[in-house]
Amino acid sequence: MKHLIGALCLLLVAVVPAWAGTMSGVVFVVIDGDTVLFKPDSPYKTDAHGTASRAFLKIRLASIDAPEKDQPYGEAATRALSALVLNQRVELNTVAIDAYGRTIAQIQLRDVQVNAELVRRGLAWASAYRRSAELKAVQRDAQQAARGLWREAEPVPPWVWRRENAN
Repeated sequence: MKHLIGALCLLLVAVVPAWAGTMSGVVFVVIDGDTVLFKPDSPYKTDAHGTASRAFLKIRLASIDAPEKDQPYGEAATRALSALVLNQRVELNTVAIDAYGRTIAQIQLRDVQVNAELVRRGLAWASAYRRSAELKAVQRDAQQAARGLWREAEPVPPWVWRRENAN
């Protein structure tokens, strides 16, 4: 089963549509601390014939994992992301499409790399799966400065929280 899931994930990454790369648009909804709805400046093509398009994309911020809404610091992460990007024109750098159909992307707001900014503020973990050396360093700085969730003695990572609180 593990191999099947891995193969499906690789397939999804391998078939990233032609619109992958950088695009501009506006974030019009913040769902939680690492997920937004994004309206691109122009519709993108979803098939080989270029016949289908969408008015918006569900974006999951790449390389980070924010606390869940019902987890400590979950609401703070959502508020911080909202303050940064809600109704703002941003640039997206698409990394992949996940198993849920979400676009995985880095969000850039002028000179602020939003994904890293949430980690810097102590409101997200550098992802355990796609953690860059730069994000690890940003997270270490947040931990040493006891910012955000790092004020807690032993903050529970969201991936552990989800596993322990699955219904």
